[in-house]
Order: sequence, then C-alpha cells, then structure tokens
Amino acid sequence: MIRRLLRKPVTWIVVAVLGIGGAGALYWFAPWRLFTDTVVAEPLSAVPLPAVPSGAPAVSATGQPPASPVVVAEGTFITHEHDTSGTARMVRNPDGSHQLEIAGLDTSDGPDLRVWLTDQEVRTGTAGWRVFDDGEFTELGKLKGNRGDQVYRLDAGTDPAAFRSVTIWCKRFAVSFGAAELTAA
Repeated sequence: MIRRLLRKPVTWIVVAVLGIGGAGALYWFAPWRLFTDTVVAEPLSAVPLPAVPSGAPAVSATGQPPASPVVVAEGTFITHEHDTSGTARMVRNPDGSHQLEIAGLDTSDGPDLRVWLTDQEVRTGTAGWRVFDDGEFTELGKLKGNRGDQVYRLDAGTDPAAFRSVTIWCKRFAVSFGAAELTAA
C-alpha cells in the first residue's frame, strides 16, 4: 500500500506542501528561542544618589550642564506575554543627550524583539499585551539580549518627556513581552 501511495503524484505534492509549511512555521515561530539566552553586560551610568528631581534644571546655576548623569524617570518591568523583570531608567547625560538604561532584564528570547518608548499607560494582564502600538512610539533598536544590562541612546530629536513607558515589543506578533511605566525620579 505504501509503495502504491509513493507512486502517485498527489502524495509527493502533499509531502512537499507539508515540508514547506513546516519550514515556514519553524521560521515564523522560532520555537528554539524559548530555550536560548543572550546575556548583555553593558556598563550603566554611575548616577550619584540621591537622583536629581525631574523638575531640576538641565543646567546648573553657572549655566553649565550637570557634571554627572541624572536619572529623570524610572520604572520596574511587569510581565505581559512572557515573564519579564528588571528596571528601566531614563538618564540625562552631562552633554544633554538622553539614554534608556535597562538593568537586570530577565525575559524570554523571541524572534523579533524591539525596545520601544511609548506614550501608552502600562496595564497589567492580557489587557496590556497589545496597547503599545496604538499611540505614539519610537523604536530604540532591537533588543540586544534577553538577560542583563543594556543601554539605548535616544536620537537627538527625541523628547523623552513625550513618552511614559518602555516595552519589550515582539514586532512579528505585535505583542509586549513586558513593560515598565516611566515615572519622574
């Protein structure tokens, strides 16, 4: 019976379609990424304590920018689609530029993860999974690793005050792995 099936062209067409479909599913879902980790250990800013309040001027009384980095907003990641933990902070550098620092990130690896600043409120549970592409957002880049510390510089024209949250966004499936509300430090 098997020999008879292998002689029919329809059998080979079905095998080819299943093979192509299986390869496409493997590419799209990348299930092996659930078992892989990429650890990043970029140096974070040495911010003096206590942090300067968000209403503090960007320049000192002498008209010069502060001599050290200043945390202007920070938050803790909550879980959305995948278990996510860590902290995020927006840092104003002495030269006036800004960067987002993610410390102690621990999340799942994924097929197309990005770091987004958004104007959306962070919601818990499944209600927060898909809201971040509903409003204004800016992509800071691909997630460098699913574990560890990483730094993302903001473009010169990006106003950090326009954004209230950061999300680890899976672009392929339009879902948040986790997000942090950025509140004034």
